[in-house]
Amino acid sequence: MAQVINIAPITRIEGHAQIAIKLDDDGNVADSKVHFQSLRGFEKFVEGKPAEEIPRIVNRICGICPWHHHLASNKAVDKCFGATPPPAGHKLRELMQTIAHAEDKLLHFFFLASADFVIGPDSDYKVRNVIGVAQANPELATKVVKTRQMTKMILEKFAGKAIHPVAGVVGGFAKPMVEEDRKEILAKMEEVLEFALFTINFAKTEVFPKYLDTVKTLGVITTGFLGTVDDQGALNLYDGKLRMMKPDGTFTDFSVDNYADYLGEHVEPYSYGKMPYAKFWNEGFSLDLDKPKGVYRSNCLARINVADKMATPLAQAELEEFRKLFGRPAQATLLYHWARLIEEVYACEHAIELLKDTSITDTNIRAKVEPKAGRGVGCVEAPRGTLIHDYSTDENGLITRANMIVGTTHNLGPINMSVNQAARLLIQKGKVDEGILNKIEMSVRAYDP
Repeated sequence: MAQVINIAPITRIEGHAQIAIKLDDDGNVADSKVHFQSLRGFEKFVEGKPAEEIPRIVNRICGICPWHHHLASNKAVDKCFGATPPPAGHKLRELMQTIAHAEDKLLHFFFLASADFVIGPDSDYKVRNVIGVAQANPELATKVVKTRQMTKMILEKFAGKAIHPVAGVVGGFAKPMVEEDRKEILAKMEEVLEFALFTINFAKTEVFPKYLDTVKTLGVITTGFLGTVDDQGALNLYDGKLRMMKPDGTFTDFSVDNYADYLGEHVEPYSYGKMPYAKFWNEGFSLDLDKPKGVYRSNCLARINVADKMATPLAQAELEEFRKLFGRPAQATLLYHWARLIEEVYACEHAIELLKDTSITDTNIRAKVEPKAGRGVGCVEAPRGTLIHDYSTDENGLITRANMIVGTTHNLGPINMSVNQAARLLIQKGKVDEGILNKIEMSVRAYDP
């Protein structure tokens, strides 16, 4: 008899969602849907507010990655008012965003994802969690917690707040960096880099090799990819041009100011979240597993696919090894975990580069700003994907319109596809157990939504 299997909630993700899997009379998967309960309403309730207040409001969109919303918003308001931050102000913003990336990736890999690999996807759910990982390797767990705390405390000590930051201001940054701060943060980020290199080596030797067959089969779909690159085609997390890559590896570059010419936003009745798609492919939108239309992915795997290279040497070496194994573009969904660790190395290296540049301590950190009518699109690469804030202001500098495409949103369609693929692969003739359901969740967890 036909039935529906509900996975509610999806565990070990940074938000709220559930899966509904419909079985036919033979016990095979007829359909599946991922339901996201992520209606926030920020686009409407920022209307009428002074634009300079918005970076202090939208950082509440996410408690895990508030820095990215904070800085994308600052960049959008800069453009509305025609302000250009001085070089030191620009570098301080980028430094904070890069350190936030380094912290976030440790959170996901060790606290949320690692139990599936260290404890095992079929193990008892009572131990298949961060506590189980800590019990299995107490020394490593202690190092993880201390390193993550250290990166958080760098942000808090320098910028005043690690969560819901206010240090980014329209036209630049709120406080300069003194030499003592530069040296102290540099030493700490060198320590974080050392742990990042340990982590990716640990994953490549002790974790991923055991699950390569799973990586090659679970949640695998074929899509395009979106990310940010600099003028040399290297990955950039803070600034650059957007690059949309088709499944065949060909790509188109465009300015974020023109994103609406390239990206559409589709709505499905079963999800509060909008599903962006590549409308300039002239294919429409479809999540059909055999013939998807306009579907692309964002986040770390997308970024290392679209980038010609990494801008730092250790991350570049990791990318070259990855591409020898999986090609370009790599499509396997579980490779998000590997890509995330490559970006972790890059984030640490780039933060160190910024800190070694003594001009970051220049006291000229903020341009003079006058509120006025305008439109501005601010974009950064958040851990979960390309983050776009688009505002318009009136002559008094008040917000008249806002549109936001949050990082996870790009992946809502692909997540549905990956779940559908995983469910059809694993559920046969009504046979379902806890391990199978967790593996279906793994196809969501890889995206870190």
